[in-house]
Amino acid sequence: MTARVQATEGQTEPAAEPVTRYQRTFHGRADQVQQVRHEVAGYLGKCPVADDIVFIANELAANAILHTQSRGSTFTVRCHASPGQVRIEVEDLGGPWRPRTPGDRPHGLDIIQALTGPDAWGTEVAGTGGRTVWARLTW
Repeated sequence: MTARVQATEGQTEPAAEPVTRYQRTFHGRADQVQQVRHEVAGYLGKCPVADDIVFIANELAANAILHTQSRGSTFTVRCHASPGQVRIEVEDLGGPWRPRTPGDRPHGLDIIQALTGPDAWGTEVAGTGGRTVWARLTW
């Protein structure tokens, strides 16, 4: 997770400080989910929880496209890695929240909760009027 900067003579050298945040806005299309996975994996590198965070990013991005007003528009992915933890979040354009009905098969958010625990994921109203779904993993 080291930033790269352009040196004055055209040489690429590591930055003095590690990169600790990732953010990008994606088009609300299904083909963007693969790009989310690729970029989050690249950002996290050899982080011990990278595979689980990439899975969570995949699920949250797919949900933004399938179940919110972001379909055909945009959604934003943010990831913040710090010593011992990573937080991933996807901000969408909102829409109705449909809780799981009793007896329904497990959904992706159930898997996210199984990975994070009940207090390490959630939803928040975004300042844009949309919704941010977030998850945190520690090691």
